[in-house]
Amino acid sequence: MHDLYEVIHRRRDVRAEFTGAPVDAAVLDRVLTAAHAAPSVGLSQPWDFVLVRSQPLRHAFHEHVQTERDTFAATLEGEAGERFARIKIDGVRESSLSVVVTYDPSRGGPAVLGRHAIADAGLYSVCLAIQNLWLAATAEGLGVGWVSFYREEFLRDLLGIPAGIRPVAWLCLGPVTHLEEVPDLERHGWRRRRPLSEAVHADRWGC
Repeated sequence: MHDLYEVIHRRRDVRAEFTGAPVDAAVLDRVLTAAHAAPSVGLSQPWDFVLVRSQPLRHAFHEHVQTERDTFAATLEGEAGERFARIKIDGVRESSLSVVVTYDPSRGGPAVLGRHAIADAGLYSVCLAIQNLWLAATAEGLGVGWVSFYREEFLRDLLGIPAGIRPVAWLCLGPVTHLEEVPDLERHGWRRRRPLSEAVHADRWGC
């Protein structure tokens, strides 16, 4: 029980700490099996995992990410721009491999039990698989970094993902030198975490 909580609180979004060492095949299988064991609306299991090891593909994606980083940086001024300049946003080139997690809304159709009133329930299911993968990787001593500076159409074209299937996450994965005690964005002064007491409401919002 205590090990579970320890893994949850030790998990970090890794960018600069990847060693590039290979991931053991059995370990990768355990991590992906944990992701595939996630709960899903209507037992639709709407996720797929694209393992990206190709250096040319990773280089092309990294170049795209840097372009999007520059686009975002151009919207910042003053101290915000200076803080962002110090933040590394990805470990695409340094990590051992990448895992792209996708969402297929047609999986389990045409009538997905439990999704009729909440259209995004399938997308939430994919996020649960990602969380399972992340926690399992942390328990195995691996790091994970979620790269979000990309356009979905670019990634779909890059990896040949069929139309209608949404790329939800590009995850960098691999051994790390260490996991930081304090998350990167907090260490660099970008944001601070708010206390649980501010997030808990009783019966009605704001109560």
